[in-house]
Amino acid sequence: MDKQTKLSLEKTALKIRVGIIRGVHAAKSGHPGGSLSCADILTYLYFKEMNIDPQIPKKPDRDRFVLSKGHAAPALYATLAERGYFDKSELLSLRQTGSFLQGHPDMKHIPGVDMSTGSLGQGISAAVGMALSAKHFGDKYRVYAVLGDGEIEEGQVWEAAMFAANKGLSNLTAFVDLNGLQIDGTIEEVNSARPVDKKFEAFGWDVIEIDGHDFEQIEAAVEKAKYSDKPTAIIAKTTKGKGVSFMENKVNWHGTAPNDEQYEIAIKELKAALDELQ
Repeated sequence: MDKQTKLSLEKTALKIRVGIIRGVHAAKSGHPGGSLSCADILTYLYFKEMNIDPQIPKKPDRDRFVLSKGHAAPALYATLAERGYFDKSELLSLRQTGSFLQGHPDMKHIPGVDMSTGSLGQGISAAVGMALSAKHFGDKYRVYAVLGDGEIEEGQVWEAAMFAANKGLSNLTAFVDLNGLQIDGTIEEVNSARPVDKKFEAFGWDVIEIDGHDFEQIEAAVEKAKYSDKPTAIIAKTTKGKGVSFMENKVNWHGTAPNDEQYEIAIKELKAALDELQ
């Protein structure tokens, strides 16, 4: 990855993080921590990797994306807005009556959303179905999904993983956003799925471990997955609340909106980081 591309992605990721904070603050509810942790993954997919067209959201040959950890919808919405699927001003309507930006992704009303998600485990199952369809009909699109490390405590995730490997769904790449925290505490305190890599390997997947905030590592993993004859799980080590100092690695920011004072601090930090890249 050349320096200019990397710089552009870093700037875009910061703009998306600003969008996340703006949306959650306006809604006075939502999930900022896990949205901030997966922002770099979404940035890479939507601004570098995926075959998509905001002007034709449903074009048949587009790559598909499923946010299996659907509560991180603010990250997906901010990404879609930044990519041009709808105006960024809509982010301020998040979770409000009459808004198409619901608390979880809605494929019926939001341009660019390929699957409605929210019930944990169902998103990756839908992604598996999409990948199976592409294989069956000879379509060339790839399917990408993002799961939470708390989400993979769901048994349905592993049923989907087993099926994907048995069907040889090499066109499926799943990121696990491994930030170590979920709604009630650390994943170890709740119901740890570690070792995550060994579990996916045991279910027949290729596994790549990366720093989920390093665009060069994200790119290398995505490229490697294209040449596998198996589904690929990219285990992305991330920081919950990434980019906002007082949110980083704090479990209470899993599902808490910033107040006005906290909002100003968060926006100031993110814009300062963006100014440093100009």
